[in-house]
Amino acid sequence: MNENDLDKKIEKIKLKLIILFMLVFIIPITIIVILYMINQNQNSIIAKPIIYLYPTEETDVSVVAQYPEKFTHTYPKYIDGWNVIAKPDGTLYDKKTGRELYALYWEGINDHKAEMEEGFCVKGEDTIEFLEEKLALLGLNEREAEEFIVYWLPILEENKYNYIHFLTTEEVEEYMPLDITPKPDTRIRILMEYKALDKEIQVKQQQIETPERNGFVMVEWGGTEIK
Repeated sequence: MNENDLDKKIEKIKLKLIILFMLVFIIPITIIVILYMINQNQNSIIAKPIIYLYPTEETDVSVVAQYPEKFTHTYPKYIDGWNVIAKPDGTLYDKKTGRELYALYWEGINDHKAEMEEGFCVKGEDTIEFLEEKLALLGLNEREAEEFIVYWLPILEENKYNYIHFLTTEEVEEYMPLDITPKPDTRIRILMEYKALDKEIQVKQQQIETPERNGFVMVEWGGTEIK
């Protein structure tokens, strides 16, 4: 075998090794990454849940999430829980930073699968009236409702119609349980699911029960897009 033939044989071996490497390592890794990205895109984000705390007197309060791995953003930064001094008017003082707050904030990955069996079909232009009515029924006070509406109005109002459903406090507790010490007498946790629609649909109307706000009250609201 002359030198030229040997070089060609070596090049063929190199090419086979490269192809083998791609088959064994590169292609499987690429497939795994693609599948992961698809899965992430299927899970929507729970946007801007904020937590209000209203004790009957100034109180040290601890808030611990059972599934913090679902968090994508938090403020104040969530590190093994939030520890605050809470006042009856809702003012909070973060014990780690000393900063004054009005709520605790988080966002996270939503792995709850919406069924769209009941809810409301709302014209985008009717968003304000709809939210004012329903949020009052759900137990939000005027300040909390205003902050909810100010955040979600630009998103909902630009759609021709929206399917809207509110998860119950019990359903939100199942997705993201919070251990709060001392234990609130009243928990109101609202998670709005919505889907933009091009036309009106018929849907069974969701029945809403209005909670009573008694004693130490904890309130949380947030929302997520149905994909």
